[in-house]
Amino acid sequence: MSDATSMAEDFASGRSDPVQAFEQALEHANTLPGVFICLTAARARREAEAAAARWRDGQPLSGFDGVPLAWKDLFDMAGSVTTAGAGFRRQAPAASLDAPVVGRLCRAGMVNLGKTNLSELAYSGLGLNPHFGTPHNPHGSDQPRIPGGSSSGSAVAVAAGIVPIAMGTDTAGSIRIPAALNGLVGYRGSCRRYSRDGVFPLAHTLDSLGPLARSVRDVLVIDDLLHGRTQRHIPRSLKGQRFVLEHAVLEDPRVEPAVRDNLLHAVEQLKAAGALIEARTSATFQATLELIRQQGWIGSFEAFALHEALLDSADARQLDPRVRRRLEAARTLPASQLIALYDARERLQQQLIDELDGAFLITPTVAHVAPALAPLETDDELFVNTNLATLRLTMPGSLLDMPGVTLPSGRDALGLPTGLLLSAPMGEDARLLRAALSVENALTH
Repeated sequence: MSDATSMAEDFASGRSDPVQAFEQALEHANTLPGVFICLTAARARREAEAAAARWRDGQPLSGFDGVPLAWKDLFDMAGSVTTAGAGFRRQAPAASLDAPVVGRLCRAGMVNLGKTNLSELAYSGLGLNPHFGTPHNPHGSDQPRIPGGSSSGSAVAVAAGIVPIAMGTDTAGSIRIPAALNGLVGYRGSCRRYSRDGVFPLAHTLDSLGPLARSVRDVLVIDDLLHGRTQRHIPRSLKGQRFVLEHAVLEDPRVEPAVRDNLLHAVEQLKAAGALIEARTSATFQATLELIRQQGWIGSFEAFALHEALLDSADARQLDPRVRRRLEAARTLPASQLIALYDARERLQQQLIDELDGAFLITPTVAHVAPALAPLETDDELFVNTNLATLRLTMPGSLLDMPGVTLPSGRDALGLPTGLLLSAPMGEDARLLRAALSVENALTH
């Protein structure tokens, strides 16, 4: 499948139209189990027909009028239940209103195909879901492999070619991880980049939103639409642009050779395009990794606080036992530990600004390719260890509220994707997105 920009160009030229695109997306969605929790076909058809009429009249609402997209089932859509991937929420009342971000893209004419699957309550980086099924990574030709989580269905919906864009959320890596494991572009915005109203929460300090897509140019258009603006985006020269390549991470034996080799090859391409690459240890990144290892995770405290009443209710018996155990693990943690984490976070955020001094940080997105699914479904200890390993390199960016864009960096010998993560200090989203467009251009030309 081409990206959304190419699809919209086909609408403009008459080579295709939004109704055709919707019908193909719906047909394809019905063939892949576990990707969608809910298809909103009647709504999407109405939206597609209206978009097709606007293109015929030469009056599209936006450059993405008629483009189909999907929403992680944490976003409220009027008339649909927001399950958060939890079986006990199947009977929850339907949302009465679209979440503001849903409404924004709806007013831009985009076609809302449905709600995608996720790790229950968005609380895992692997994407397994015993209630709604686990969508398979489309790149796992040798055996079923995990999609990554928690935005599992959103990633597979794009990677499998159902829709060119899906929206996700990211608290510890839940956009960046599945995007990387599925060979996609994924953008974690700073927490305040987009409205989180009408989005089922996990950890209020860390929750962020963003798209999973096939190109950075599509991500930039979505960002523009969510901010009510229209801009033309052209890749700029990388000449003189500074990057810090996190050297200590690459020397870590936990990083698989294909992940390391593909990232280093990408870095050579950036150098050839004129980028200035400084390979060194980032003291702030390493200090954040160590803080998380020693002091724990803010998200653990906040997720328990959010779900304490659920854990004390009869509905707790219906939770995925792996999710329930992880939530319960924070019950006895002292409040002083959380306060210390908040204080350290503020200090490290400022330290990062000083350390990078205008440069962007380059790390692998995930240290490994997508693991096999079957062993993780039966071995709880393996699940816990793999989940921690999968989240490890994205958690520092989440803790420091770093906007991040993961880009495909290559494949391993089995054809499984690897990812390169570009990150910047909190709030520097616009600058990061412009740089990501230039980096993508250098890597694909």
